[in-house]
Amino acid sequence: MAQDYNNTINLPQTEFPMRAGLPQREPQFLKAWSDEKLYEKLLAKNAGKPKYVLHDGPPFSNGNIHMGTALNKVLKDFVNRYKSMSGYQVPYVPGWDNHGMPIESAIIKKSKLDRHKMSIPEFRNACRDFAMDFVNIQREQFIRLGVLGDWFNPYLTMAPEFEAEEVKVFGEMYRKGYIYKGLKPVYWCPHDETALAEAEIEYQEDPCTSIYVKFRIKDDKGKLSQYCDLSKLYFIIWTTTTWTLPGNMAIALHPSESYVIARAANGECYITAEALLGATMKAGGIADYEIIAHLRGSDFEYMTAQHPFLDRDSLLVLADYVTMDSGTGCVHTAPGFGAEDYITGRNYKLELIVPVDDKGYQTEHAGKFAGMRYDESNKAILADMIETGALFAQQHISHTYPHCWRCKNPIIFRATPQWFCSVEAFKDEAIEACRNVTWLPEWGEERIVSMIRDRSDWCISRQRHWGLPIPVFYCEDCKKPVCTEETIGCVSALFSAEGSNAWYEKTAADILPSGFVCPHCGGVHFTQETDTLDGWFDSGSTHFASLEKHHA
Repeated sequence: MAQDYNNTINLPQTEFPMRAGLPQREPQFLKAWSDEKLYEKLLAKNAGKPKYVLHDGPPFSNGNIHMGTALNKVLKDFVNRYKSMSGYQVPYVPGWDNHGMPIESAIIKKSKLDRHKMSIPEFRNACRDFAMDFVNIQREQFIRLGVLGDWFNPYLTMAPEFEAEEVKVFGEMYRKGYIYKGLKPVYWCPHDETALAEAEIEYQEDPCTSIYVKFRIKDDKGKLSQYCDLSKLYFIIWTTTTWTLPGNMAIALHPSESYVIARAANGECYITAEALLGATMKAGGIADYEIIAHLRGSDFEYMTAQHPFLDRDSLLVLADYVTMDSGTGCVHTAPGFGAEDYITGRNYKLELIVPVDDKGYQTEHAGKFAGMRYDESNKAILADMIETGALFAQQHISHTYPHCWRCKNPIIFRATPQWFCSVEAFKDEAIEACRNVTWLPEWGEERIVSMIRDRSDWCISRQRHWGLPIPVFYCEDCKKPVCTEETIGCVSALFSAEGSNAWYEKTAADILPSGFVCPHCGGVHFTQETDTLDGWFDSGSTHFASLEKHHA
């Protein structure tokens, strides 16, 4: 008969169960913490002691929490509990980021909404309800993780009182000259019909057809006819974006690099960088050629070439960014499609042509290709140049290309009027602030400082509805933007009282004070900006709109 040894051992007596049973018991712990008001008791216990505030950078309210948001909140809870037990009063106000295109995209997909058939306030209300549902869902999920905080008094970037403060942030930045409106190339998503910031871009490998295109010399400034028949002389450019050729206004060469004129057996002569001639001829399947002239890139400045399929001249310009790593050394330049092209265009006072519209279709500036979607026009333009003899060579390659991080479709570069935030004026202050932070690990300091130094102007406007309206008016008389301390005060007060939907429900005359006149020309008729702010501007304003309110 088996012996029961339990009765022979002096075991401690305890009420602890043999199994933890955490799935059943953890909710009981959470209920006890809530019933006892544990968070409030911790604040009361340390009242009058030094305050420690960990500002909650907000998660986005468009779905359930995931490993990233869970880890974020748990780590913050570790820090807050440690500081509370170390003798600090630790108020913790969680918050949510509510505006932005991900919510628009999600609700359109989920509810089969057509935003073009709804009034703007109707669509925004649907977005608000969607965002609020996930605020409530995420709140319960974070509480379930055991995170302590003021969960039922959070800050929400879509709340009227938050929006009112954010308007003031915009107004102050505008007053200091940090915010301006300009026409320059930006990342553009034709699927979502909006500008994107650099942080909203992800890169993927895409197959593409790279092309070498012949631009016949038109005006050689009397320099090249001594070498060959000008009717058979061509600059060779290389590009991976065939659809941008309708925007070509110039060909850029490096001023100090060596360029050559090479005569092929077919009688045609080609201009390329000397360092890239061999690779260019190999791509064109030309083995028999001779170099008949050597020149510097600077020798070609202000010559013109004939566009391969449009009745337009292409100006020969100089640019230090032209490299000898790939291509031909003769760079296709379309000021409406690229940042460097845009700068070069300004330097040479080139016309800014943007032959692709908001939806990605070629415009009348593209000639016979007007009405084609940009990616579809690739094949049509290529076929046309093969037929006319303007194509020198083509190659099928794979290259890294930017995509929209939300819809995952390829993006394009196009110049559109957008609002920008310039960081030049306060870069040094930001770097100095970094120097006063203790970094763990230490290498994080130089990493963030390097990012700040290299930071270019930030495109903060979005052509969407679910966001904070950019609080700017336009004078109908002089067409200039109007943003003053008085207008910002009116908009902030309006949003605080009625929320930002009021921007779309009222006219400028309803919002502005009686007798308000344009500070530029004295006009009295105004319209409102239709773009909204990038959601990251909301997030970047949370320390103003939340910290000062909750922890002043």
